[in-house]
This record gives sequence, C-alpha cells and structure tokens, in this order.
Amino acid sequence: MGPSRSCDDLSVTSSQQTPEPHSHGHGAAPGDVAASGHVHSHAHGPAEPVSRHLRRVIAAVLIPFATAVLVGLAVLWPGGAPGHERTGVGFDRQTEQGTVVALERVSCEEVNAAQVPPTGDTSTPEGRETVNRQQGDCARATVEVTTGPEKGRQFVEIVQPDAPRQLREGQGVVVAYAPDAPRDLQYSVTDVNRKVPIAVLAGIFALAVVLVGRMRGLMALIALAVSFAVLTLFILPAILQGSNPLVVAVVGSSAIMLMALYLCHGVTARTSVAVLGTLISLLLIGLLGSLFIGWASLSGNTDDNTGLIKGLYPELDMSGLLLAGVIIGSLGVLDDVTVTQTSAVWELHHADPGMGPRALYRAAIRIGRDHIASVVNTLVLAYAGAALPLLLLFSIAQSSVGTVANSELVAQEIVRTLVGSIGLVASVPVTTALAALVVSADRPAAEEKRAATAAGRTGGRGRRRKR
Repeated sequence: MGPSRSCDDLSVTSSQQTPEPHSHGHGAAPGDVAASGHVHSHAHGPAEPVSRHLRRVIAAVLIPFATAVLVGLAVLWPGGAPGHERTGVGFDRQTEQGTVVALERVSCEEVNAAQVPPTGDTSTPEGRETVNRQQGDCARATVEVTTGPEKGRQFVEIVQPDAPRQLREGQGVVVAYAPDAPRDLQYSVTDVNRKVPIAVLAGIFALAVVLVGRMRGLMALIALAVSFAVLTLFILPAILQGSNPLVVAVVGSSAIMLMALYLCHGVTARTSVAVLGTLISLLLIGLLGSLFIGWASLSGNTDDNTGLIKGLYPELDMSGLLLAGVIIGSLGVLDDVTVTQTSAVWELHHADPGMGPRALYRAAIRIGRDHIASVVNTLVLAYAGAALPLLLLFSIAQSSVGTVANSELVAQEIVRTLVGSIGLVASVPVTTALAALVVSADRPAAEEKRAATAAGRTGGRGRRRKR
C-alpha cells in the first residue's frame, strides 16, 4: 500500500480481503462465479473504474472548471491583508499577553469604582446597579505583562462584583495596549487566555477523527487545514484588498471544494460527480442569495463588528460580504450531502447491477429525502442557537413574530438559512440524477471488461491443458 493510495483505494483493499458470503448474487453457483472471475462484483465498496469514454466526459467538464479556479486564484491573489493604522476600538486594538500575579478584595467605595448618580435617583436600572456596585466588594488585580516591548510591566485592574468575567490569581489574560493614553491607563484587561483548553480540545478532536476514521480521518484533517489556509490566506485578504466578495467567495469555495473532496475521497468518478453536484448547487445558492439579499434590502451592516469593518474599509461591499458568507457557510453541508448521495447510488448499483438509471434514482432519492429533512432542521437550529440571546431580547420586548422577522438582524439570518436550505434541497436530486446517469452509462463498458477478462482466463487454462 504505497503513499499515493487514495481513501477510496484503501477501502477497496480492505473490502477485497474477505469476500462476503452473499457476494455471488443472483443465485449464481460458486463455480460459475469463479470461472467468470468477478467474485467481488457485488460486494460493498467503492465503484469499479469507469470507462475511458466517461472519464473523458467528466474530465472535459472538470478540467476547464479547475483551470478557471486556478486562474481566479492567480488573478485575485491578494499577497496579504492591507495594513492600516489601528483605531483602538473593538477588535482593532494592539494586544499583549499577561498574568494575574496578585488579587485582593477591596471595598468598591474605597477604590471609587462606581459613582452614585448626582441626583441620587435609583429608580432606573442603571442607578440601582451603580448603588449595588458602590456598596459591594471589588477585586483589585495586579497584572503583569508577559509579551511585547514592555514585558514585565505591572498594572492594576479593578473588577466589579457583578462583572461577567471574574479574575483569579495565576490566570492568563489578554491585555489591550493604548500607546496614546496616559501611562497609568495604557493597559487594561480585555479577555482571559483560552489557548490551552482550546488546544487540548482540538487535540482530542483530531485524535478521535483519526482513531475512528483512520486514513479517511487523517485526510479529512488535512482537508480541514487546507480549507482554513484558503480562507485565511486568500478569501479574507482578497476581500479586504477590495476585490468583489461574491467573486472571491465563489473562487475560494471552489478551490476548497476541489481540494477537500479529492483529498478525502480520492480522484475517482464518484468524487467527480459529487464535485459537479456541489458546483451546480453553489451556483444556485449564489443566484438566489444575490436576488433576495438585494430584494430584501439587506445591507449586511447590522452589529458593532460589521460597523467597525465598514468604518475601517468604507469601500467594502457589505451586502456582497453577506452573500459571500452564505456561499461559504453552505459549502460544508453541501459536500456532505453530495458525497452521501453519490455513494448511495454507487452502492445501490453494486447491490443490483441490473438497475437502470430511473430505478437507481428512485431508490437513492428515498435516502436523500431523509437526508434533506435532517439537514434542513440542523441548519435552522444552528442559526437559532447562534441568535438565541437576540431572540430572548425580542421575547422580553413581547415583539410579534412579524416584527422580529422584519428586523434586518433576524431577516438576514432568515435569508441565509432559507437560501442555503434551498441549495441543499436542490443538491439531492441534481447529484442523484448525475450519479445514476454516470454509473448506468458505464455499465456496458464494465460488463465488456469482465467478459474480456473471463475469456482471457478461459483461454489461458485451455492452452495450459493442451501443453
């Protein structure tokens, strides 16, 4: 088993080592099967090599597409994100690492951490919170900067008793540095350092994937790394450089799709059909997304983060950025659906090579309907979970469903979900039909190959007998 073997090739080897008892199929006698030389013709596993004619047809479609993607990457390649002067707002701040070296409890009144309103009015929520802070105990943390040119410098951070993030001694933190501020106010704690737990969780994830998926799992991790590389080295910098977000998303997503699918599933006709189904569905998602984002007048500028991006890069098309997010977000689920449907068609063909394209399509589409129901539900719940705090605010305000859906912040998630779901639903019949046509059209060529092999073996045995 050489290093160039694909994931599909590996599973071919394992499936052929132990033939299943029912692999003879259709009541054929064991002797007949042995004579015909296709003991494994009905066994479960990857499809047999397709005919040269079909390989040429698939290549005629995929090679120009792959060439166009490479040209797009070359033309749009940004060469790195553009530099800019930091604003000191939100994420656009200079940060360093730090450690809490000491922590003590002090009266909030002593450190003047909260001021009672001059009017003494505590009828408002803000006034009541201020009084509570004034009467409670605060934490005075001494933080030491551990990175950057002022490594070793210490500063004091006051933590309110009702602050959502409490500090503890020895804890790693992220500190913001404001060089233009007075020296005593240059550093402040902005977050805690979560790198170690995240790294451990990522290691557990990678180990689980490799242990269960073996070679396929390893290739999937490599494909994941490639996807992140394309995202961080091409898509994000190219958008910041001013390239059209839709074009960048299409080119970047296509590159991710080609590399991820072929890396994990091998350079086979089955994978090529999945690529074609994914491509057609992505084009549909792009068209629908462009239409409904424009029709619904979605600006894409709905929160502090998008507002900061727009402020830093005024020429950036935020609605185009929203559409790019729809395309990229749909790609991962599309890959899953198209690969599953293509595999279903190939396995059905192995189980009954006599099935025609219509029978294959009808059988595989029944599998696809179950997949559609689960995937659509998954998408809706994923977006609802991400927007749960926002939905709670609408619930507190006792807003109607129509009011909630009409707000741009929720409307863009609705459009994102529905456009992506339509593309996913469409990918099932499209990919199933393509796979059924390809595997059925290739059947005569496969039978001829088996017949030629059988004839060659029979002739060889006859010559040996004559000797």
